[in-house]
Amino acid sequence: MADDRALLCCSFNQDRSCFSVGTSEGYKIFNCDTCSCVYEKLDGAVNLIEMFFTTSLLALVGAGKQPELSPRRLFILNTATQVKRAVDFVSSVLAVRWNKKRIVIVLDRKVHINELPHLNCLQILDTAENRKGVCAFSSNTENCYLALPASSTTGTVFVYDTLHLNALGEFQAHKSPLAAMAFTPDGLLLATASDHGTVIRVHVIPQASKAFTFRRGSYAATIYSLSFGPQSLSPQLLAATSSSGTLHVFRLCSPPARQGTNKRVSDLLAAVIPETVSDIVEPDLHFATVRHGFSPGVKSICAIAAPLEEELPSSSSADR
Repeated sequence: MADDRALLCCSFNQDRSCFSVGTSEGYKIFNCDTCSCVYEKLDGAVNLIEMFFTTSLLALVGAGKQPELSPRRLFILNTATQVKRAVDFVSSVLAVRWNKKRIVIVLDRKVHINELPHLNCLQILDTAENRKGVCAFSSNTENCYLALPASSTTGTVFVYDTLHLNALGEFQAHKSPLAAMAFTPDGLLLATASDHGTVIRVHVIPQASKAFTFRRGSYAATIYSLSFGPQSLSPQLLAATSSSGTLHVFRLCSPPARQGTNKRVSDLLAAVIPETVSDIVEPDLHFATVRHGFSPGVKSICAIAAPLEEELPSSSSADR
């Protein structure tokens, strides 16, 4: 595998069975169970790669080091037949997400929503400035929701139904700008983190009501990745990696009843602290905190793939 300096991107597929990496030379696909390379293509620098479940389809965006691999050009490639289709955009492609009905292409200030399998453009959304391509897209084809930053200065979330092509609304998740978001596999819960990185919140979609608040830490850190576990997990788990060099896993279950003095103090604090911050005093539901072995500041991604009944949550993280 290429060294760290040549690694440009990394992503898991929708069911967390594989992960793919883009390098300065090409791209590789690995099986998560064995960590063995199952496909490799070295034909130019790849800055973005997204697998389509466990099929032979890939979405690729080049790093611009070769004329054909422009950062403004999206390739849909069938690795089995080597047939590919290119779609050009007016600015660099910052993120690509897809499910079995829609493919979403995120640019700075615009988002293209195309239908599958024909790639016909259904809608172009004007968005807030989004230079990092922050977004979340549900892999569920019924709850086909897309979440985007609604502001570049506050943590306001915009939610759009890509199946019926209508806006579901906006809500303020954090005071600071958004840094990361992720949907549960069924698209009914959305996790968000701001660029402050101390608190992670989970919201019910489409109602936009707050369900959980988790404290990652007391000091600011950049949240690089959020990931929910498979739908079969009970209770559901949420993993997060950050610039602190740790991976946090939270359990989405009702907190235990608070008794006596602790409950009275917590209720008193919640009564006097503004609603936007009072949820910070909710009980901490950490399931595990793991130092993943990379130096603090090294970008990482995470995914929960293993059933809780069989073994401890398998949280894979890979440096970028």
